[in-house]
Amino acid sequence: MTHIRAYFIFLFGIATIFTSCEKSTSAENNKVTPIITEVKQHFAPDKRVALFDVEATETPNGYVLKGSSNLPDAVTSFQEKLTAQNIKFIDSIELLPSEELEGKTHGIIAISAANLRGAPKHSAELVTQGTLGMPVNIFKEENGWYLIQTPDKYISWVDGGGVIPMENKDFEAWKTSEKVIYTATAGSSYSNANSDSQVVSDVVAGNILILTAEEGDFYQVKYPDGRIAYLKKEEAKPYKSWLETLSLSKEELVQTSKTLMGLPYLWGGTSPKGVDCSGFTKTIYFLNGMVIPRDASQQIHEGILVDDTKDFSKLIPGDLLFFGKKATDTSKERVIHVGMWIGNNEFIHSAGSVHISSMDKNAPNYDAYNYNRYLRTKRILNQHTNGLQYLNKKDIF
Repeated sequence: MTHIRAYFIFLFGIATIFTSCEKSTSAENNKVTPIITEVKQHFAPDKRVALFDVEATETPNGYVLKGSSNLPDAVTSFQEKLTAQNIKFIDSIELLPSEELEGKTHGIIAISAANLRGAPKHSAELVTQGTLGMPVNIFKEENGWYLIQTPDKYISWVDGGGVIPMENKDFEAWKTSEKVIYTATAGSSYSNANSDSQVVSDVVAGNILILTAEEGDFYQVKYPDGRIAYLKKEEAKPYKSWLETLSLSKEELVQTSKTLMGLPYLWGGTSPKGVDCSGFTKTIYFLNGMVIPRDASQQIHEGILVDDTKDFSKLIPGDLLFFGKKATDTSKERVIHVGMWIGNNEFIHSAGSVHISSMDKNAPNYDAYNYNRYLRTKRILNQHTNGLQYLNKKDIF
């Protein structure tokens, strides 16, 4: 996203009610707090993609550990460190996924673009989106909301209407089914093989459904919740055929980006319904067969360095330009914005809306603001750093 979500905190499972036998302990005197910090920094330095949300309360019988984590190794390491320091503890940490899910630890996004939030309520910050057919891991359920992790490892909350929880056998059946991917920017699915029939739902580019049959100029498809609908063949492709025909080229990246021209800026958006800056670059790459990290501050760590001196002659279409505030003696670098180079001294980005700006000071669309806060350019196309996933190499869908 447009800035580091340093304040992105999941508030769940850690509320502690102090009984009369417990002794209130300040953070300064709590022997366990520094160990929690050490473990978190090692195993979960980025709370957007890893969860170690634990606190300790001192009692006459030792420290009571409460909270939750999706990292078994982190919990084990934490326990070992406490034992090594002869710190008595009572372990009440919930290891996710929760047993209360009764095995339904997988899920499929069930609507065209599900809004994923930072807390289990509709008023919480929109942090990202999940698109129809996206597989997710489910960690826990709370008041009709599910804590999930998307293929790019982002952890967030989705309301029950946006995801279909599944046991492993149902999830595997979904994964092995033939599928279609919607390739037009936006449209509809229909109740019959006729565009004059009742609309079943809206669909957007990147939506993936099970292919059940073909009827004339339509694909018959099945939604994760079992609904049957029809998609125009001219607006969709069999998923495997789509993968096989992907060129993953700089020309295709530019072409895809321009199909989203004018799309409104939406904080947290990662779909053709609206995008923030990193949601835009993420969407471009996904529609060309790559899953890349969610936020600009994560994307900047992928690929290879191309330029950090404003020598734009080094850039090729598809390169990602990052903007923000450079590090100083008293502050760290802040990555605030990202756009994609399209050639001719121009880059395309989402700021207000998706539009094209120039680094040429004589051009009518010269972007002095972003020129002056430019940090560097990274190339992720055909690179293989840890946060880059290729759909034709990894069986995500």
